Amino acid sequence: MSNKSKGLRRLIGTPVSAYDQKSAMLFLAPMMVILTAVAVFPILYSFWISLFDLKLTRPHRAPFVWFDNYVHIFQDQMFWDSVGRSTSFTLMSVTAIMLIAMLMALLLNQDFRGRRILSAILLIPWAIPYVANGLMWKWIYDSGYGALNGLLFQLGLIDKYLVMLGDVDKTMLLITNSFVWKEVPLATILLLVTLKSIRADLYSAAKVDGANVWQRFIHITLPALTPGFALVMIYETMMAIRHFDLFFILTEGGPADASHVVAWQVYVETFRKLAFGTGAALAYIMAIVTFTLAFFIIRSTSHKL
Repeated sequence: MSNKSKGLRRLIGTPVSAYDQKSAMLFLAPMMVILTAVAVFPILYSFWISLFDLKLTRPHRAPFVWFDNYVHIFQDQMFWDSVGRSTSFTLMSVTAIMLIAMLMALLLNQDFRGRRILSAILLIPWAIPYVANGLMWKWIYDSGYGALNGLLFQLGLIDKYLVMLGDVDKTMLLITNSFVWKEVPLATILLLVTLKSIRADLYSAAKVDGANVWQRFIHITLPALTPGFALVMIYETMMAIRHFDLFFILTEGGPADASHVVAWQVYVETFRKLAFGTGAALAYIMAIVTFTLAFFIIRSTSHKL
């Protein structure tokens, strides 16, 4: 056998997994360095800050207080009130988003004239930036020239323009409506993709067995939508818990703290009171709660995914 043939056999028989792993790590190294610098380090550093009584009003005196910031937060009644409002906002928003998105996905899954145009229109709210969305709804709810007041007045439902965002009972509902309008398109797309993955022969077999539309929906469509529902629930729950834009633009936590949610409290503590230690602790509490909820949602639906 020639030396060339022997070399070829040795090359073919040599395991390349170790070489591939080293090459992969070499190519991934710059990305890992950048990711560590812009993501991992700030997360760890913010946790370190949460262990200090750091206030920018006295930056040179920041004693190390261990977990006193967390203890102070849990003893603060305002925090628990904001938790209740955040929970209410999250439950209302996620429930409405999932229901409306499911109905829209079922509609767009049908074959009818104008479906593509409706799909394109549906994407408009999703394409609008969050700040622009908040400003748009602030104009709609305006007490002097708002479109909603004008519509209700023309329909004869009100006899004068209302200060809608100044009503304690209506504020959270109005903010929820603005948030749902923005988030429904993405949830609809996710559920529509899940619907498209359902095999048509399942519906055909069910029709042969005599199942009506409702029975096919209950026994075929809903179980098949579980992965999409889980994804939408996790994403929208995270978005609702940490949402800040609308509360800042529409009400700034008012009126009378009616929209003072946890995300707004993080902003107040950090950028108004300049208490960076307490603000970082609040942010970590939000993150832990969010990831815990996501974990339990994934775990409860993992057997169906």
